[in-house]
Parts: sequence; structure tokens; C-alpha cells
Amino acid sequence: MPATAELPSNGILNRPAPSTPEIAQAAEPGYRVIRRNGSVTPFDATKIVVALTKAFLAVEGSVAAGSRRVHDVVEELAEQVVSALTRRAEAGRTFHIEEIQDQVELALMRGGHHKVARAYVLYREERARERSAAKPAAPTQPLLQVKSEDGKLAPLDEARLARIVEEACEGLEAVSPQPILAEARRNLYDGITLDELALAPILAARTLVEQEPNYAFVSARLLLDRLRREALTFVSGRPEQATQAEMAERYASYFPDFIAKGIEASLIDPELGRFDLARLGSALKPERDLQFQFLGLQTLYDRYFLHTKGKRFELPQAFFMRVAMGLAAREIDREARAIEFYDLLSSFDFMASTPTLFNSGTTRPQLSSCFLTTIGDDLDAIFKGIRDNALLAKYSGGLGNDWTPVRGLGAHIKGTNGESQGVVPFLKVANDTAIAVNQGGKRKGAVCAYLETWHVDIEEFLDLRKNTGDDRRRTHDMNTASWVPDLFMERVEADAEWTLFSPDEVPDLHDLYGPAFKAAYEAYEAKAATGGIKVFKKARAVDLWRKMLTMLFETGHPWITFKDPCNIRSPQGHIGVVHSSNLCTEITLNTSRDEVAVCNLGSVNLVNHVTEKGLDLDRLARTVGIAMRMLDNVIDINFYTIPEARRSNLRHRPVGLGLMGFQDALQKLRIPYASTEAIEFADRSMEAISYHAISASVDLAAERGRYPSFEGSLWSKGILPIDSIRLLEEARLRVEMDRSSTLDWDSLRKRVKKTGMRNSNCMAIAPTATISNICGVSQSIEPAYQNLFVKSNMSGDFTVVNAALVHDLKARGLWDEVMVSDLKYYDGSLGRIDRVPDDLKALYATAFEIDPDWLIEAASRRQKWIDQAQSLNLYMANPSGRKLDALYRLAWRKGLKTTYYLRSSSATHVEKSTLKGTDGKLNAVSAASPAAAPIEIDTGQAWGKACAVDDPDCEACQ
Repeated sequence: MPATAELPSNGILNRPAPSTPEIAQAAEPGYRVIRRNGSVTPFDATKIVVALTKAFLAVEGSVAAGSRRVHDVVEELAEQVVSALTRRAEAGRTFHIEEIQDQVELALMRGGHHKVARAYVLYREERARERSAAKPAAPTQPLLQVKSEDGKLAPLDEARLARIVEEACEGLEAVSPQPILAEARRNLYDGITLDELALAPILAARTLVEQEPNYAFVSARLLLDRLRREALTFVSGRPEQATQAEMAERYASYFPDFIAKGIEASLIDPELGRFDLARLGSALKPERDLQFQFLGLQTLYDRYFLHTKGKRFELPQAFFMRVAMGLAAREIDREARAIEFYDLLSSFDFMASTPTLFNSGTTRPQLSSCFLTTIGDDLDAIFKGIRDNALLAKYSGGLGNDWTPVRGLGAHIKGTNGESQGVVPFLKVANDTAIAVNQGGKRKGAVCAYLETWHVDIEEFLDLRKNTGDDRRRTHDMNTASWVPDLFMERVEADAEWTLFSPDEVPDLHDLYGPAFKAAYEAYEAKAATGGIKVFKKARAVDLWRKMLTMLFETGHPWITFKDPCNIRSPQGHIGVVHSSNLCTEITLNTSRDEVAVCNLGSVNLVNHVTEKGLDLDRLARTVGIAMRMLDNVIDINFYTIPEARRSNLRHRPVGLGLMGFQDALQKLRIPYASTEAIEFADRSMEAISYHAISASVDLAAERGRYPSFEGSLWSKGILPIDSIRLLEEARLRVEMDRSSTLDWDSLRKRVKKTGMRNSNCMAIAPTATISNICGVSQSIEPAYQNLFVKSNMSGDFTVVNAALVHDLKARGLWDEVMVSDLKYYDGSLGRIDRVPDDLKALYATAFEIDPDWLIEAASRRQKWIDQAQSLNLYMANPSGRKLDALYRLAWRKGLKTTYYLRSSSATHVEKSTLKGTDGKLNAVSAASPAAAPIEIDTGQAWGKACAVDDPDCEACQ
């Protein structure tokens, strides 16, 4: 492709400069290009259009290159290139010319323009040879100047740059500073800023992650150097930087200054300044900074560390100690407890939930994760509920709203003598409120609306997430879930009729479950048949069930949750009703017009409690005991934004201890997820967590007193979660749950009855999407999504590689560039790579290669031990109506309380190219829209797709 190729006189270049948002963004001041001679020029996005047009011109000729088709293709490709370069890019970011050309090449290959891409590659290689031939034999390295924040120039400290990179590689296998330094130096230029200098080696290391997972640790350590300079300079008031080795002494003296600066900025509670800061500073463990992988540390940097005036001044160990101090503020020996809590958090044995990490120790310590509300059936109650949503979401709470009491479409309104428009218009308002309150920019506000399947508006409710129809009756951002009574499932299984009612005419159905619900429901059906009820509909239960499953695939919603097991097995049935779950379907607490349920979450990192011989029960008992104390402290320290939440939390004191790293633990034990051994491990590990959590709550009750509503609870009767299965069986007659156990539950039952419980509820398994990233482990109880993929979240795009798999492949001599290429091509799956042994294929099978029945069975084994529920995602690679029907009926029969997302194959894949450099904020493979890859299944209907696994806008993916 000659560089001087003639361009068409009436072609694509004679139109106005591109004006799309991506190209307009790139045209703004601040983006620059490093030329090959080291000079720096402003970034001009229109030159990308020129390069692409020349590429098409060389292959297709001037007539074709000037056509409308090529015009549109080039426009789209240029947008992709600019978006890939600037997505999440920092202000003042400078791109190397080779970096831009890499993205042009990637865009052509992604778009399937292989001939044009080949011509472009050959052209680049030819020009590279020409430059090489013309280059002097021994080029001199120019002396570069670095610009400080005050604008002063100083010579680049080459020795320090090399020392920082070498230090980042220390102690890690199969990494080398040389390629990082070579790539970093390519992106340096005269007058580079300190921030850009810090960013260069980070980006260089990130491009190597797909070849060697340990570069994720190197990248994190290089990011730490940038963070140290930023934080130390801010707290000391003078330019300062330190190596990791120097921080061994510097951390202790930095810590009191950090607390003082935080108090001065009104970000830290002044009470923390009255701790023995010298004692706490000396307890910090700087070496634990080295545990982070890049995704985890970048997430903390972007969203968790305290900052003011655009400057982060909180280092990782100070962050964990600040959280621990906030949780220990009301302890008697609060320094000792703070150190104990800090040690647990910073070791990654346990991690508190995101709101606790955000807000502990701050002036507004809203530490609770989940809030459940019931919306009343009048305007005051409805708009109070929406206002409560805003107040609760403001400080990072996730919301679950029970909308069942709101009267349905066509119901009579006595005050106006009119007819109700139903629940849907109010859901639209709640949807828009969740968008408006974005939790201080830290993450999107998020809410899930629940409706029982007997509500007359249920069919419109199922349509809420559709992209067609009247947009005033759609909620594109709100999660939805069906609250399904057992009677409905029995009617489905019997292929019987189902009746829909408006709740104003059947008000008691909302608070009934089990046999009482069945009796009342059948009485209302009889009343409707004789004309005693005005608003009702009849439908075949199977038809409504089919529509539920259809919408679940077409829109990803509503999720399917089961009312009766949530209530019958609830320890708190004596004082209220569970009317819904929460945002992520793991919380099952009572709500009413007077009480907003609150839950306080944290998760055990299971892989840290596993050796090659199995569970380390002593370590697990210690972790659970300390974690339960921390969670109980949240209840008293918490900043409550509405009185109904405070009243409920202090009366019942529920907490939700969960787990993460389940898949990692299995792989450490060499157990495939799809195996009876994995099911047994799910059972035994949850039994141990349940046993120690209940025991810890008894210990806290002995020390601090029982929770106020203890008397009359299942606990007070000696009925533990494993025992409540019998109650469900008596009500339903069909529960297929295993009842085996291995620990001394009889002794614990006696202790519970005698001493009581500190907490009405102890366990719930949350998605852990963000905190598992922080700890660098697999999410919650999830099977591995892929073994090599690009994860997208609010902090950018990150290459994720299964390090355990790489270790095993290296041990067998199979890890090479061909394997990397094969993993990309097969979307992170080993199944079709012939040279991989079958035992590794089974051990590292990905989520879509595992029959979802295994997930259901593992979840059933856990559910028998859990007093709340679990966020259970289900995966199906080749869905069909028949498979979905069988899967969700199995979930019901197996005694599950709730299910969460139904996952289809994601629209986001690793770039199928052997090119390097496809990772990072600048070299990212952008995630497609969740609606971009419809899943067709053999029902003969227009099916769509479920949630993509790595949707940056999805609460579960964060």
C-alpha cells in the first residue's frame, strides 16, 4: 500500500471531520501522540480515518473506497479505534504512534476485513524495514526531562525507574523487568509528566498478563509506586516518593498523618484521632501490599481509597486499618480489636462488604449492604417508599422493594371514584429514582422490584424490561423478580388453572404462606366464581410459567424466587413475613410498613482456608468468630438514613456471612466442579461455616445479650436451619434435600436454646463481585466464567487469566503462545483443545461447560445450612424452553429459596487475535452491549439473551 496512494476526489475524506462522541472526545485538548522520532504532537483522530481509507483503497480500489458502504465502515472503525484508545484514559494521556496503529489493525480484524488488515500489516512491516535500514548503527538515547506538578523540569531518573520495575518483579516466578522497561521507555518523551511516567511501566506490564499471570502482581506493585507518591506527597505537604522496601519504616509514621489529614478534610470521623495511632501504625504490615493483583488494587484506587481535591491519600494498609478502627470504635479495648479486625481484612481471609469498606470510620458510616421494603397501597406510602429508596441508595445500599400490596390495573379508587393504573407507572418512577441517585459516583444506584405471581399486573410486570412497547410502562434499569408461592408451582406441575387478583380485594394473601395461603387463595377463587370479586383474571398456570421463562431469556428478568421456603424456614416467622428478597436475592428478612429490613454482609475467602488435605477447620473457626463480631458491630455503629431501618436492625440484628473463592478452593483440592466430590465439598464447607457462625452468635449473646425478638423464634425452640427442612416438607410434601451432617449439632442446639442468639439471621451468600476482585479470587460460589477473558467493570478492562491453569499447563510443558492463541479462539475453554489432557479439561471446565443441574445440587446442599439464601447464578450455553422448565422446577423441588441471574454466553470475548497488547485502559477490547448477541433457542418464539457476565452497568458484575 504506497504511502502516496491517490485518494478519491469525491470520497470519504471530502466530508466534514467526524463528529461522533468518541472522536469529539479525542479531539479535545489533552491527548497527544509520541512520534517515532520522540517528538510529541496533538492527537488528530481524522488521521485514523485517512489511514483506514488508504487501507481500503489499496485493496478495493478508488471507486469502492469512495462508496457509501466503505464510508460507513471507516466511520465505524475509526470510532472503535478512538474509543479503545480513550476509554477510561486519564487526562493528558499520550499515545505512541505504534499503539494507535495496533488499534487500527485490531479494528480491521475485529470487523472481519481480513484482506484489508493483511495489507495494512504488510505495509507496516515494509515501513518498519525501511526505517530500520535507514537508522544509524548506534543511536544515542536522548536525555529526557520530567515535568513535576509545579511545572519544573528535571532529568529522568533512569536508575529509579529501573529499581522500581526490578522491585516489582522480585519474588515472582517467570517475570522479567527487561520487557517492561523496554516497552515503558518507548512511551517516554521529553517533558513527560510524573503521572504519565508512573503509568508507562504499569501499561507495559499489563500487556504481558496473558502470557504470564504473575504480571498482574507486577502491574499492581507498579501502581502502588504511583499511589505512594500521591499519598505521601499529600499527607506530608512536600514532594515525596518511596519504594516498597522504604515503606517498611515509612508506613508507621505516615499513618497518624493520614488520620489527621482525613479528619481535617471532614472525611474521617474525629473519634479515630483518639485511638492510640502509634500502636496501630506499628501494627500495619506493609508486605501485605504485595498480595494485590492489578484488578484488585485498581478497583480500590478508583472507588474505595479516600481522596480529596482529586488526590488519593489512603494507602492499602491504612485503608484496612481505617475500616477496622471504624468497626472497633465501641469495643472496650478498641485498639486490640482494631488490630484483630485489621489482621483479618488485610490477610484476605475475610472481606467486609462494599458499603462497609466505603464508609467505615468516616463521618457517615452507612455500613449495611441491603435494605428490603414493603410499599403500601396509597400515594403517601408509595412516594414515601420511593423517597426511602433514594435515602438508602445514597450511601451505597442495595434495595429490594415488595410492590405486591399496590392495587392492580382497573381496581377501584374510593377517593376519586376512578380506576387504578396499576403498579407499573409507579415502578417507572422508582426506576428513574435509582438512576438519579448514583451513590456519590462510586457505583450506580440499584433496586429490584418484587411482585407475587397472583397479582393481576403480573403479566405487565413480566414485560417491564422489554425494549418494545410503550416506554412509559418499561423500566430499563430496574431489576425485577417474581415472588412465587408453592401453590403456583403445584398448579404448574398439575397443568391447572391460576387466578390473578388485585391485592385491595384479597389483602390477606400478601401475608400468608404455606397451607394458610392455599386455603385463603382457594376461598378467593370460589368468591370470584360467584361474582364476589370484581378484578380478577384466569389463566393456565403453565402458560404464565412459560411466559416467565420466556421473559427471563428475552430480557434477563424477572428472576425467579420462592415465597414459601423463604417464610417457612425463616427463624423469624413468629413476628412477621418475608415479602421479598433484596437486590441480589440472598437476603430473606421480614418487612412491613413499620420495618425496613437491613442486612450487614461479609464473606469468608474459602480458598485461604483450604489445604491440599481439605478444610482447615481451626483457621475457619477463628475467621468466622472474628467476622461475626465485626458484622454484629455494624448494627450499632451504622448510620441509618430512615428510622424504620434503625428500628428493624436493632430489634432483630440480622447479619449475612457468606463465602467467596469456592471455585479456587475446588481447583486447589483438584476437584472438578461437575462431580459428586464438589457437591460433598459444598455441603461440608457450608456446614462448617454455618456451625461456627451460629456458635459465634451464641458466644456474642452470652457476652452482649440476645437479640430483642428472640423469644418465639425457631432458634428459641431449638430449630436450626438443618431442622427447618422438616417444616418445609410438612407444608409442601415434596422436598428433595439431603439431610446428612458431620458436626456436633446436638450440643449446639442446646447452647442456642439455653443462651440464645445475638443475631436473628447469620448467613447469606452474596455475589461478592467487587470484593472478590479485591482479594484476587473467584466470585462467590460461581464456577469459572472463562480461563482467559477480558473483564469489564467501572475501573476499565482487565485481562483475567486462570493462574492455576497456567501453573498446571507449564508443569506439563503445554503453556506457550499457541496455547494462549487457542484459549482466545475458544473463548477461554479447554474443551476443544486436543493437546490438553482430559483431567485438566474436567478440572478447569468453564461455567457454560457444566450442566446447570450440578449448580442446583450444590446450592441445595448449601441451602440446608443457611438461614437466609444465596445469590445463585445459573448458566446455560444451549438453552431451550424444555431445559429452562426442567431447571427451574428442579430448583424448586431441591428446596432453593431464590435464584439470581440466568446467564447465557457473554457478548464480551477475548480478542481472537495473536496480537499482543489487547489489555488495559488504552488497549482494551471493549465490551459489547448485553443486547448485542441474542441467544436463539428452540421454542419457536422470539427469544433474546440473558445478562452478559461482565456488564459494567450490572450490580452483580461489580
